[in-house]
Amino acid sequence: MEKLDLGALDLVAAIVRAGTLTGAGDALGMSQPAVSTQLRRIEAGLGRALFHRSPGGCRLTAAGEILWRAAEPALARIEAAVDEIAVMGRDEILRVTTDFGFASLWLLPNLGAFREAHPGMELQVIASQAPQAPRVGEVAVRFARKGAVTAGARLLIEERAMPVCAPAHPAALRGLDGATLLHLQARTDAPWLDWDGWLADSGQTARPGRGDLRLNTYDLVVQAARAGQGVALGWLPLVEPYLEDGSLVAAGPVVHRTDSGYWLEVGPGGGRAATAFSDWLRGMLPEAAQRTELETA
Repeated sequence: MEKLDLGALDLVAAIVRAGTLTGAGDALGMSQPAVSTQLRRIEAGLGRALFHRSPGGCRLTAAGEILWRAAEPALARIEAAVDEIAVMGRDEILRVTTDFGFASLWLLPNLGAFREAHPGMELQVIASQAPQAPRVGEVAVRFARKGAVTAGARLLIEERAMPVCAPAHPAALRGLDGATLLHLQARTDAPWLDWDGWLADSGQTARPGRGDLRLNTYDLVVQAARAGQGVALGWLPLVEPYLEDGSLVAAGPVVHRTDSGYWLEVGPGGGRAATAFSDWLRGMLPEAAQRTELETA
């Protein structure tokens, strides 16, 4: 039986995380045949198959489960150590992770003020549909419910959402009955309000319209609403600039939830850069500036 090197474990991890050989290849910068060949070599050395392969993807075998139970925490520790080494002595580099909507609709329009105050700081903004808890040296701004954030997280913005549309859209005058609704395509357990949740919490009713539109990032949802293509749920303060300039108008009441919203989380090893950004962010959001540190357990 051959010994496994770190490269073999990386390949196994990529397949587990992606669920397919093609997805693992994309993550590793390899072709699907190359991934398949390397996996067969690993399995031959172990004398056991690690994955059940099917058209629907790859699923761990019993032997694969044993290996993954041991490899997963070890790989996580190695990745954390590499991150920690990478930020050693680089206190003036800041990595901020957040979602597409917050990045494009609030952070980037306001970021100039922070950069002017800290001209020597290198800043990296990483946006994704579902950002994870911050790693070493990172700051995360995540939309989450109270029980799903790290210890010490601060609630920046409580969830406030209302229907919005272009001023010429019929919903601006007649309400939501029969209106085309714009949906943010997300996982089923997404922590933010969807249309069913908003209707239930607001006590409103609406007959379904025709041709609802689903988009996979929130900035696209807002753009579609401004273009008159339907009614979107508008989260405050992300849509406030468009309400102020008149390109969007309210088409229903605000639903306010105090246990969900955008949270500020600072990863371990956050230095002066992380502290400076956190202080600036809380100062820019009056709601957050008035808070003391919240219990997040």
